[in-house]
Amino acid sequence: MDPTAVTQIQEQAQEPDTRRPTSPWANRKLLVGAGMVVGVLVLTLIGRLFWDTTLARAASSPLNLPPFWLPGGSLAHPLGTENSGRDLLALLIVGGPTTLQVGLVVGVTSMVIGIVLGFAAGYRGGAVDAVIRTLSDTALTIPTLAILVVISAYVRQMDVTTMALIVALFAWAGPTRLIRAQVLSMREQGYVRMARLTALPTRDIMFKEMMPNLLPYLAASFIGSCSGGILAAVGLEALGLGPQRIPTLGMTVSNAISGSAILRGMWWWWGFPTLVLMVIFIGLFLIAIGLDEVANPRLRGAKA
Repeated sequence: MDPTAVTQIQEQAQEPDTRRPTSPWANRKLLVGAGMVVGVLVLTLIGRLFWDTTLARAASSPLNLPPFWLPGGSLAHPLGTENSGRDLLALLIVGGPTTLQVGLVVGVTSMVIGIVLGFAAGYRGGAVDAVIRTLSDTALTIPTLAILVVISAYVRQMDVTTMALIVALFAWAGPTRLIRAQVLSMREQGYVRMARLTALPTRDIMFKEMMPNLLPYLAASFIGSCSGGILAAVGLEALGLGPQRIPTLGMTVSNAISGSAILRGMWWWWGFPTLVLMVIFIGLFLIAIGLDEVANPRLRGAKA
């Protein structure tokens, strides 16, 4: 082979591939998942500007109308109505952000508790670690849904925030275990030991030295808590224990179950809210996978 051609091939091999993103955060799964979740939120928020959300109230529309492309449908109610006279499009517009709000409250609450307890257990160790580890392990073994059903049944006036806080009571154990494990590993690293030798305050070591390295793990745990919170809330709503005054996607599915929508062939009553929930769950799942690849370079290397 011509020596000049060999030299050109070697130079091309050494040149960086500018077509690939250099930042680990530019992850396809992460971007697609975020786009799906943000898309649901944006569309439902924009929909309030173009659609009358008062149609989500009972007796505001004709009963049991199919979508507009089916016989008997109407463009005035493009996705149809249910047997209480609620417009399905209005229910989706109102229920989408409300469902995401439940996940956000559960995620934030569980992460705050998880960060406090996880850092205390992982960094302090000793008796503090033993107590927190025992509490988190016990919380993970409790039949969460059964207890949530009992607690929700005794709440007189259930609203979205109350339901989210009830779910968050059992959502802190997972983030606590994850953060504790990572802190236990990081506290033996050289930069943490050097920070201790320089008499850096414990607060600065935790939040300035260790916290930046924990961000991908915290983000993945937050997404997992949001997804689990939405799933638990939908389960409670499907059992009729969710908020009744503010429409949510789970409440719409619950009403479809109690109204025998499947037996009556009213697939649009439960189909459209289920589809939106699927988009939300798939988006959160892709975000979690993308964050795992960001946090673990070996996953990116194996993929490459």
